[in-house]
Amino acid sequence: MAAGTLIFLIIGGAGVAVLALALLGTELVHLGNPDIEGPISLEAIAGFAGVLGFAGAVANEALGGHSPAQVAAAGGLGALAAVPAGWLAARISRAARNMRTDATPTRNDLVGALGVVVTPIPEAGYGEVRVRVGGHPVKLNARSERPIALGAQIFVVEALTETSVLVEAY
Repeated sequence: MAAGTLIFLIIGGAGVAVLALALLGTELVHLGNPDIEGPISLEAIAGFAGVLGFAGAVANEALGGHSPAQVAAAGGLGALAAVPAGWLAARISRAARNMRTDATPTRNDLVGALGVVVTPIPEAGYGEVRVRVGGHPVKLNARSERPIALGAQIFVVEALTETSVLVEAY
């Protein structure tokens, strides 16, 4: 393996490592001020460097890569492959960062939910119910004015806390 190829492989490996860190959410470039957004994202730079290194290594091996001119030509070919890869990494990371998501459910979303009793609710105490909130099953402590048996259908009347509700038989 030529020395130029090894250098290109190190550049590619470093680019992939930085890309992995960037995609996992580490803010390497934002050490001084987390509010700074540059014109080029870290993901785009890392994607460009990774493809530059690996494409340069492939081109260097294909060209023979023993003279400085051949290594420079391999670097140029690597850069030609890296430009679209950097652009694509920037587009994908921007799309992921700006993706719209649903609002986080709050205790107010519990009111009106239908569910089932999983632990009987006594007259002067708490039992447990399972309701669906945002499409997900949630198990909550439940209180009722009258006892409710295991397996009964319930309706949430009030959210007492984030984990307990007042229910009525449905």
